[in-house]
Amino acid sequence: MKILISNDDGIAANGIRCLSEVLAEQHEVYVIAPDRERSAAGHSLTLHTPIRVEEVEAYGNVKRAWVTTGTPGDCIKIGISAILSPEERPDIIISGINHGPNLGADILYSGTVSCAMEGAMLGFPSIAMSLASMHYEMDSFRFSAKFVNALLPKLSQFTFPKKSLLNINIPALDEDDIAGVAITELGRKMFTDNYEKRVDPRGKVYYWMAGELITEPVDANTDIAAVRNNKISITPVTYEMTNENTMSDLEKVLCNNDLCNWF
Repeated sequence: MKILISNDDGIAANGIRCLSEVLAEQHEVYVIAPDRERSAAGHSLTLHTPIRVEEVEAYGNVKRAWVTTGTPGDCIKIGISAILSPEERPDIIISGINHGPNLGADILYSGTVSCAMEGAMLGFPSIAMSLASMHYEMDSFRFSAKFVNALLPKLSQFTFPKKSLLNINIPALDEDDIAGVAITELGRKMFTDNYEKRVDPRGKVYYWMAGELITEPVDANTDIAAVRNNKISITPVTYEMTNENTMSDLEKVLCNNDLCNWF
């Protein structure tokens, strides 16, 4: 299988290195990643400055690797459109492994998820991978990489829906302590939107995000609850944002008697 791997933590991050090295033992792996951390970049693209791309020495059995000045979304978009040859185009795109969870509504801000979303928008099966821990040593990611390697053959029986990706979060536990896999829906936001007002040594006011953890019922079928229950969460996510259930109600209000030209 040909796999394109990117991330939002930058090409030097241990998560992407561990994932690439493990998958490259059995697959044809290509890496295109940002030159620095782009966490919480959301689904942004570079429009007003050039994107510089440099091929770098590939580690392990990785076929080829590139570093770019672009965002996670840029890496996938330019990778598919300009960098990879037709023979190198991937069968699947994987973003990660991110150090830190990407759960609930917070995925809207996630560069990791947006990276995979760009792959889905381009029509490729795509996965976003996150380890629910802020530890970033190489050994921290080994089980996550092992899990993905075992997951890929099973996904050969799964047809990725159009406009969709899989968002996977793995608890920061030893393998023996993982309680299984849960297919979940997105939870709410993980943290409240609280800001602390502070004053710096020069008397200038600044604000520091200091949200508190939001609790959810332990039996909820959400990604947040699954990870808290020591399970690997796999959530199908779509970027199709049309709220079709609301369209007919809105039409009744704005286009009564088929007259939409009311202004």
